[in-house]
Amino acid sequence: MTKIWKNFIEYVTTRYSNAEKIVEVGVGNIYEPSRLLTQQMPDTEVLTVDIKPTRTETIKDDITNPTRQIYEDANLIYSIRPPEELQPHILRLAVNHHADAMIKPFSSEEINPQIRRKMKMINYKKMVFYTYEGE
Repeated sequence: MTKIWKNFIEYVTTRYSNAEKIVEVGVGNIYEPSRLLTQQMPDTEVLTVDIKPTRTETIKDDITNPTRQIYEDANLIYSIRPPEELQPHILRLAVNHHADAMIKPFSSEEINPQIRRKMKMINYKKMVFYTYEGE
């Protein structure tokens, strides 16, 4: 496991150890986090979603007009370095599906101001991300 993802994976596997389904949106070309989650959480369905998939196992979907079935029963919907304009759509997906959300922006970025007040900043072992706990 590369050092950059160690804390992220540790946080997710600890916090969501009983999760049945985790969905990463906007996976792009960064497959290591989802691969590591799949390895460390064998009883959890880990899906990757992107509008332009680069791998066959990634589901094609536009989160601005999402396919509901993909996100149903998800415990966590997360995204790593999503563009600021997509961040409200990620939160909306989580809210609509009663899931938690996690957004890991670039280290030099702030989170979208529209959703900042709805999410909690987490500084976990020097890795900063934002979370929303679904209902």
